Amino acid sequence: MILRVLAGLLATLLLIAPAAGAADGLDQRIDRGQAVVDGRKVIATGHVDVGPRFVDGRWTLMIHDDEAKSKPGGRSVWRHAEQTVLRVGDVAIQTVPDDPAYAFLHAAGRQVYVVPQTQDLKVVWVGWNTQDPDVMERIDRGVRLTLTDVEGPGELVVFLQSGDFAEPQVLWDSTAAARPVWVDVNTHTHANWVFTEPGVYLVHVRVDAELIDGTTVSDTRAMRFAVGRSASPEKAFSAVDAAAGSGDDSAAPASPAEPVDDGGGSSALIAVLAVLAVALTVALAAVLARGRRTKQRARSAPGAGR
Repeated sequence: MILRVLAGLLATLLLIAPAAGAADGLDQRIDRGQAVVDGRKVIATGHVDVGPRFVDGRWTLMIHDDEAKSKPGGRSVWRHAEQTVLRVGDVAIQTVPDDPAYAFLHAAGRQVYVVPQTQDLKVVWVGWNTQDPDVMERIDRGVRLTLTDVEGPGELVVFLQSGDFAEPQVLWDSTAAARPVWVDVNTHTHANWVFTEPGVYLVHVRVDAELIDGTTVSDTRAMRFAVGRSASPEKAFSAVDAAAGSGDDSAAPASPAEPVDDGGGSSALIAVLAVLAVALTVALAAVLARGRRTKQRARSAPGAGR
């Protein structure tokens, strides 16, 4: 009985762990003092994250550009959001399945532009991180990321899709009320970004945090997307940010709702599962060994085999 239970638990863990690992396979390290570069940049492929950084002591939401290191001798850099356009070409077009699980996309059977959660080398791969060393040292536990507004010809939905057949988890929907997403310190996450129409989008994102010294910081920036082959990066650069202020908010505003988790804490789950798997494996081996010893004693006992 014990043997069957242990074997069943071990099999379950082996089924769960790969799914958790697939959602968390985003290990990266950001070196201290990576350069902040000035100048316009259009990024159509490669890996980028939006994330907070202290620039001259000022809390700032920026674009972390890994595409820059794809060239020989290249290194990752930080870019200003207003100087960066993320270009999403027609290669990103997908058809929304006629499935109730995806009803939140409001576009069953329609073609949409998808920046996928899993990297497609032909599409810019957009995520977020809280891994700048200064940020990790100064923030208390994590940050809140909030989609505050979307200016563009269509709608934007950002959602997570786990690898274990779970329902999609909607993080942001431009047609719904603003909702913060909680992001733990030292987290790197990617999600699906779905744009329903081609054109230029200004995606306003706010990052709030409490620092370990008790102060609060907040910054709002517009991520610029040129979606579709006909969308002009130049128009994206020149698009007027209707929600623009100074960019730096003096204090973090109250969150309009309880934050949802971006799933970045799954590493801890994997660690727990790994420990349990090892423990169950050891226990299973011990049970099997004990069974073998019992059989050997039985065979060697007087009268055995008669």
